[in-house]
Amino acid sequence: MSKKTKKGGGKLSLAKVSEALTALFNNNPEKTLSFKQIFKALHLDSHPKKMLAIQVLEEMEWDDYLSRVADNSYKLNQKSQVQIGTFIRKGNGRNSFQPDEGGSPVLVTERNSMFALNGDKVRVSYLARKRNHTKEAIVTEILQRAREQFVGKLTVEKDFAFLTPDNNTIGRDIFIPRNKVKKGVTGDKAVAKVIAWPDEQHQTILGEVVDILGQQGDNDAEMHSILAQYNLPYKYPQAVEDAANQIPAEISEEEIARREDFRNTTTFTIDPHDAKDFDDALSIKKLKDNLWEVGVHIADVSHYVLEGSIIDREAQKRATSVYLVDRTIPMLPERLCNFICSLRPDEEKLAYSAVFNMNEKGEVKNWRLVHTVIKSDRRFAYEEVQQKIDAFKLENKSESEQFSAYQQIMAEDFKGKENDFLNECLTLDFLAKKLRDKRFKNGAVKFDREELRFDIDEKGKPTRCYFKKSLDANQLIEEFMLLANRYVAEMIGKTSSNSSTGGKDRPDGITPPCGGGRGGRKPKTLPYRIHDSPDPEKLETLRSFITRFGLKMKSDGTKGQTSRSLNQLMDDINGKPEQKLIETVALRAMMKAKYSVHNIGHFGLAFDYYTHFTSPIRRYPDTMVHRLLTRYQDGGRSASESKYEDLCEHSSDMEQIAAQAERESIKYKMVEFMGEYIGEEFDAHISGITSHGIYCEIDENHCEGLILVHDLDDDYYEFDEKNYCMIGRRRHHRYQLGDAIRIKVAKANVERRQLDFVLAE
Repeated sequence: MSKKTKKGGGKLSLAKVSEALTALFNNNPEKTLSFKQIFKALHLDSHPKKMLAIQVLEEMEWDDYLSRVADNSYKLNQKSQVQIGTFIRKGNGRNSFQPDEGGSPVLVTERNSMFALNGDKVRVSYLARKRNHTKEAIVTEILQRAREQFVGKLTVEKDFAFLTPDNNTIGRDIFIPRNKVKKGVTGDKAVAKVIAWPDEQHQTILGEVVDILGQQGDNDAEMHSILAQYNLPYKYPQAVEDAANQIPAEISEEEIARREDFRNTTTFTIDPHDAKDFDDALSIKKLKDNLWEVGVHIADVSHYVLEGSIIDREAQKRATSVYLVDRTIPMLPERLCNFICSLRPDEEKLAYSAVFNMNEKGEVKNWRLVHTVIKSDRRFAYEEVQQKIDAFKLENKSESEQFSAYQQIMAEDFKGKENDFLNECLTLDFLAKKLRDKRFKNGAVKFDREELRFDIDEKGKPTRCYFKKSLDANQLIEEFMLLANRYVAEMIGKTSSNSSTGGKDRPDGITPPCGGGRGGRKPKTLPYRIHDSPDPEKLETLRSFITRFGLKMKSDGTKGQTSRSLNQLMDDINGKPEQKLIETVALRAMMKAKYSVHNIGHFGLAFDYYTHFTSPIRRYPDTMVHRLLTRYQDGGRSASESKYEDLCEHSSDMEQIAAQAERESIKYKMVEFMGEYIGEEFDAHISGITSHGIYCEIDENHCEGLILVHDLDDDYYEFDEKNYCMIGRRRHHRYQLGDAIRIKVAKANVERRQLDFVLAE
């Protein structure tokens, strides 16, 4: 270990001594080591080497990595240097550790990862660092694996097989003994379970095949592989299907007698054209001039799915239906979600209904929550209702003309099937617009984001790619669902103890029919849909960012001022070139909505109380809400807060996972679609910028791909994270989020779900 070695040889350095000392103390976390023991363990047999070690030991003490026990002995400072948290794996090897106690993520290089995978619960020790160097951690123990099953492509050899996972977060293949491939062949998409993880003696991940999904490239196999990748179910347990098949579809006369009868009230559903699970319907009846009864009827799932049953346990585990590009993976068995519970036309159905008496200003004069029996008169697709609204607008072009025409229609009696419920639809549209205007006036945030959609042929191949915008017909349904969700939440949560007006400011002006506390009592337990105020730091970044466009955003820190400022900003940028850019930055400041029994209100909607009541076929929290409302209306006591908070957390987690799977299916179809256009050029705009490249969205079809930074060969480009841009070091050319750009499609790798662009000449 001579210091006089050739350049590039084994010269002893501060870095090497630091690395050796770190390993020594990490391997002996409880021991106090003297100079003599340290010198012996590291084979430091000369005075210069020992002095070098002492220098490093002093730096490690200064860095709080070691504690000096005596004049000549040290011990690992475990209190500040050992933590438990989550491992976050990155494809580029710059992994990180997120402490459970909070704080910023800490770098974990690949050699210090102990083969931890994304999401694993780990224990780490912090490495000694020199002044101004990045803090690093080393994984010392993997406490809990985030997952044990992986999906990928199978390769079968004569004596062995291996699975190449679809994503690169493992960083290696899974070795599979030949007798554990489950009749799989090379090219199959398969699910493998890990039966042995790497350790110091064995570097291989050992697994066994648990399911064969089909050949790679087959549409069903690829969609199932996306679900398996996120640990989502891609088939229904037979025992649950059998239980659903035992549920009778007939409604007894005794059950009908217990309910309010809406079978003779005009009722219809409005859903996507390909929907089968109709979990909400609207009814409308004119009571007198300028007063209408509007019923928001929701499928009564909890009547059929009993708490604790095998169907309920499966629904609870799934927590949500999953919507991929070409299919729905339902939360409930098909017999329930598409047949028994679905509010299909011309069939008697059980519902749980919020019934509102509303005037022409969209004000609720009275309301009630009741179990009902309904019979839908018509199944509308959104497009059909939108055609009615568009024709009305075309005939009455100005706002004043539209208002007068609305008033005339609403003054008339409804004609029902005679004019295909035209007057009913337009009346509901008018009332919905009043509700929407009032909501935005009260501070709801105006984010109307477009959604990428595909037309798919019978083999699952995408034939068209387009953005779907929320139109009047969608907003009609949205507003009445929001109304029902808000009133139900207020009924339970709004009490005299949390209202400055002693409960008199309740929207209905009446004593809550169930659950709401009185005289200072704590409200009964209910899962709320909550949305916190924006992240202050990200909001400040937004405020600073928009100044370059001559824009300002005022905020005094209150929710109302923040939402008003955001809405004013959205109005100011509407139709301008920088609109998408600023909307993207603004969305990054928003917090994610989630479920909790601890209500903090919903910032985005500007509601103090909000829940999910209107989609129990596809969301488990809505089923929970139905059960609790029924319990409280029957005089039951408040439910366990801790039990329902756990269910809320699980539902929030599953919602995020389902959204990730949906995005992954969109990405797959997008790459598959663009595979037909290799070498072709398109106009695009920059939709995202990272350290490894520029994301561009094609203007024509909204498909997004990546220009890798090393393909920007006219300069050396550096990423400016604060200003969302890439800047050339020599020529100072700037690529900015939102810029127009001309691209050429270079690669479309469906296996990796990766679309690569290059700059057009």
